[in-house]
This record gives sequence, structure tokens and C-alpha cells, in this order.
Amino acid sequence: MAQFINPFSDWGFKHIFGREISKDLLICFLNDLFAGEFVIKSLAFGNKEQIGLSKDSREVIFDIYCTTDEGKEIIVEMQNRGQEHFIDRALYYTSRVIVNQGIKGEWDYDIRPVYTICFMNFVDPLLPLGKFRTDMVLADRDTGKTVSDKIRMIYLMLPLFEKTEAECETDFERWIFVLKNMNTFERMPFLAKNAVFKKLAEISDLRTLSKKDMDKYEDSIRIMRDAYATYKYAIKTGLEDGRKQGLEEGMAQGMAQGIEKGMAQGMAQGMAQGIEKGKAEAEHQKNIEFAKLMLSDGDSTEKIQKYTGLTVEEIDAIAQSLH
Repeated sequence: MAQFINPFSDWGFKHIFGREISKDLLICFLNDLFAGEFVIKSLAFGNKEQIGLSKDSREVIFDIYCTTDEGKEIIVEMQNRGQEHFIDRALYYTSRVIVNQGIKGEWDYDIRPVYTICFMNFVDPLLPLGKFRTDMVLADRDTGKTVSDKIRMIYLMLPLFEKTEAECETDFERWIFVLKNMNTFERMPFLAKNAVFKKLAEISDLRTLSKKDMDKYEDSIRIMRDAYATYKYAIKTGLEDGRKQGLEEGMAQGMAQGIEKGMAQGMAQGMAQGIEKGKAEAEHQKNIEFAKLMLSDGDSTEKIQKYTGLTVEEIDAIAQSLH
């Protein structure tokens, strides 16, 4: 039976990477990620409001202010869970962190570098095919020479990391193996390799969680599973609706344009409409689940409305259903 939390549930991700008590774990992970480039000596969390449910209610996002052994300051943004237009979304959030460094009055645009790390439990077709880790920088297209070190986005597509426990050679590979498979472990691997995995095991052991934390973790797991199930159902029903509508429209168009051409056009249009409808329904249901979790934490109606986009009437109805 699995003994450790799922680090890619919202609560699990925050529990490992977003707490003061686990800062040394995060420093170790980042130093292994950037091995050979610099050494992070200290870090502090930035926007506390974003450690938890983010403003768009889609995933945990938080900023980490790091200082290297050479006194260099960088901002690392950690992101979890994917969505449509993920590459553009990562660029948007990275740019926002850069813009937020602006100072009123006289200013020479001296900004700290911003590195965004994206954990992806899916494969994005826009990224290099078959590559687990992709580092994006501002560089000259022809020579490949880096033009600026102020922006960098690192994408980690976990499904493409296929090494076994015995095949992991570096601490970074061991980190990825553990994070990808941790919710299936009965024992934590690599305890003899690095003491950091001992502390990770202690922090993420389900048996050490308080009743309150276990309830929050189980809520987070339920939301994650419900969102996935809703998405799968939306795709299924969208395809079925699309086939049905496509056949009807295709046959009608086929009388004038040719049955084969009409059916193909109708099915494509119907499937697209069905999938969009399903996605909208899935997003709405996900916001409802987040509202339930926020209500259980005692958040105000105004804050829940701001974070989920739900109406006051919808939030009141959800609150009544919980009593």
C-alpha cells in the first residue's frame, strides 16, 4: 500500500515545495536542477497569496526569491498542473514576474533573472518530441548565442522520464524518479544516496499527517481525480455529440455537396463544438470543487468569487450544500 503523498495534487505540491519547514528540500532540488551553473545558498517565498489556490484557480504557483553563493539574485517560479495553451500561459506568468519588478520614478531597468520551472504530467506537442527536459532562453536564432539571462523557462515533461530506480545516476534524476512515482512507494528509495530523501520521506509520510492535513490532502486528491474524470467525460461526450451532430449535418450538406465531403465537414464541426462544450463544463465543475475547499477553510464569499469566477448565488448554494 502506498505510504507517501501525491506531490502533484495541489496540497501535496505545496506541502513539499511551499513551506518554510521544507526550504532545505527545495534548495537541494534547485541546486540539483541547476547543477554546475550556480549554487543557491538561501531562498524566501514571494507572493504568499499565491501559495495555495492561485488567482486563476487552475494550479499552485509560487515565486521563490533565491540568492546564490556569488550574491546573484534570481526569482524562481514553480508551477504545477497543465492546461490548454500551456506554453503561452507559462510565458505570460514569467513575464508578469518580470514586469512586477518595475519601480516608479527613475529606474534603469535593472531586473533580476526570472527562471520558471514547469512540472508537466502530460506531453505538450509544441515542445521537442521525446525530450524530458526543455530549457528555453532568449537567444539568437542563427547562432544559438544567449542574448539575455533575464528570462528562462524549464519544462519537465514527466511522462517522458522513463529511467528506473537503478538507472538514475545523478541526484536530479533521483529527484524526478521520486516525484514522478512517490505516491506508489511503500518505501522511499535512495535513502543511502542522499540524506535529503530521508527528510522528504519524513515530510511526505501519510502516517504523520494530522487529521486536518489528511482531510485537506484527501480533498485535494478528490479534486484532482474529479477534474481528470470530468475532463475525460467531457472529451468522450464531446466526441459522441460531435459524431451525432456531424452525421446529421453531414448528410444534409452531402445532398448538395456530396455525401462524403459533407459528412467529413459536419463531423469535424460537431466534434469541435462538443469538445469545447465539454471543456467549459469541466472547468466550471473544477471551480465548484475549489469553492468547496475554500469554504471549508473559512474563506469569504468575496475571495472565493475572485478566485473562481463563480457568482455569489452559486457560492451560496454550494455553502448550503455543505451543511
